[in-house]
Amino acid sequence: MLEQFDKIYEEETGQSAHLPETYLDELVNIFGGCTRNTCAVWAQVVKSSQRMYLYVNGSLRGSWLVSTGMAGYGTPNFDRHPNGRIYDRYSSSKFPGGDYKGLGNMPYAVFITGGFALHGTPQGNWSKLGTRASHGCIRMHPDNGYVFNRLVRSYGKANVWITVQ
Repeated sequence: MLEQFDKIYEEETGQSAHLPETYLDELVNIFGGCTRNTCAVWAQVVKSSQRMYLYVNGSLRGSWLVSTGMAGYGTPNFDRHPNGRIYDRYSSSKFPGGDYKGLGNMPYAVFITGGFALHGTPQGNWSKLGTRASHGCIRMHPDNGYVFNRLVRSYGKANVWITVQ
């Protein structure tokens, strides 16, 4: 039904019925949304140390080695809620190869925006954690990816904040 309303709106106005993500994030924040350490879950990724700090309800629950973008494939800075795409099984078609227990080369992916996600990585990349080795995403051990994925699912994206600095 909503898709029909969207179609009618778009035909009548010539404009998209969908609001840009940034506008939605601003609305959430205006009406009492959380940011950073005020959110139930806050993932703070520090590129200089290749480490992610995971806070749950204000308490540090984990500190994990990650891999961010290698030369030529930088990981942008982010300070926002995830965009809502959350997968257990995900495979990159742009950078195929590798598989973790049948879950693709990006298991437990939580997308920040666009093609950038926090996700587990196959065993062949575990030795690279702690170094810049990805194509722009934030790779982590799949066990840690699972924990973060389940927290996002449990608390909901409006209660999760991701900072990449």
